[in-house]
Amino acid sequence: MREMKRPFEQVVTDHGDTVLRVCRAVVGFQDADDAWSETFLAAMRAYPDLPPDANVEAWLVTIAHRKSIDGVRGRQRRPVPTGELPERPSAIGVPGSADHDLDLWDAVRALPGKQRQAVAYHHFAGLPYKDVAELLGGTAEAARRAASDGIKALRTAFPDSSARGATP
Repeated sequence: MREMKRPFEQVVTDHGDTVLRVCRAVVGFQDADDAWSETFLAAMRAYPDLPPDANVEAWLVTIAHRKSIDGVRGRQRRPVPTGELPERPSAIGVPGSADHDLDLWDAVRALPGKQRQAVAYHHFAGLPYKDVAELLGGTAEAARRAASDGIKALRTAFPDSSARGATP
């Protein structure tokens, strides 16, 4: 008997938050919503061909990774206006969005690329290091090291966050 897949709407409900966290870590708050939308548009097109036993979360994180990288590349090609300072995104309605949380996201965005991505995929999305290594191109040990170095840098930037129990 053939296994039935869940409706796509349920997939979005179940994994939307994880995909948004990954997008925010890779492209920042400004472009995360666009990357999230692009991820689910691409996923919706490919979902009918996805095997019923596939790891949907890992599949979505892979798409989010690629769409986020595309967004970063696209942003690098866009002209940068210089007349005005950009507005900081509003924290209203964003869970856990105290000022220190926005500073934390800025610190995550400031990490070197591999560290930022390893932290996002392992700590935000919950992927095992083996899957992180496949996304980043390398070994599980290298992914573990990159995530560890990233977390160490974040703890250095926010030494009192461990006392509050905050984690990136």
